[in-house]
Amino acid sequence: MKPAAWMTLSLWTCCVLVSLAQSGMEVYPSGARSMGMGNSHTTLVDGYSLFNNIGALGRLESSQAFFGFDHRLNLSELTTLSAGMAMVTPKGNWGLNVSHFGGQLFNQQNVGLGFSNKLGIGSFGLKVNYLQTNMEEFGRSGVPIFEFGGVAELTPKLFFGAHIYNFSRAKMSKLTNDTFPTIIKAGLSIKPSEHLTFNVEAEKDILLPPILKVGMEYDFQEKLQGRMGFNSNPNNLFFGIGFRPRKYQIDYALSQNYKLGFTHHFSFNLLFGQ
Repeated sequence: MKPAAWMTLSLWTCCVLVSLAQSGMEVYPSGARSMGMGNSHTTLVDGYSLFNNIGALGRLESSQAFFGFDHRLNLSELTTLSAGMAMVTPKGNWGLNVSHFGGQLFNQQNVGLGFSNKLGIGSFGLKVNYLQTNMEEFGRSGVPIFEFGGVAELTPKLFFGAHIYNFSRAKMSKLTNDTFPTIIKAGLSIKPSEHLTFNVEAEKDILLPPILKVGMEYDFQEKLQGRMGFNSNPNNLFFGIGFRPRKYQIDYALSQNYKLGFTHHFSFNLLFGQ
């Protein structure tokens, strides 16, 4: 590898590792609604349940297509693009999603297919991903990654959700024993009124300290929502707004890392089949 290319790749890798370590979040998209609530999403039900908790997809009542854009820390190399579709059927809900993260020197593409169904007070889902990693002058590798999740309605105003990502401990490539992160999440959603939702969630990468995530959403009107959230370890703040006419939903969120700056999140959902 040429010295200039090696230095560029090394600097970029350090930047990615520092940003992810400071933010404490996965690089894959979760939708601006979730981000506006501090990424506390195990109980949220929308198209982005495909990324956040496949178990929540079983509670979806209308089919939808969605698109998302995350621009992290004003670096194009940390930008994530995502798209997908969730289909509601009488025998369960299916979802297909794609995403792209990174730039020319390092990037990852993910394709995921998931199924979720509602059984009594709970809904459960399973998803398989194919994650391809490309690194310039190092080649590429692709591996399957599995995830499982569920949501239970404990009372009409209290929901519990849990999710595990990469429970199969997939390796990064055939040439190494290093694995992709295994992440476990569990959270509660409390709805004291029709217009107000509180979420609290704990997230644990099995190799890293746990993260506490808290978020809230207030429905000012049927078409306008305001959101805010907080993460610990380290401390990060989140703010968001949402606009939902009858057939589509637009969401924007802004997250602040106390050392690295701001990240912008945008997502668009088109609802059909209602």
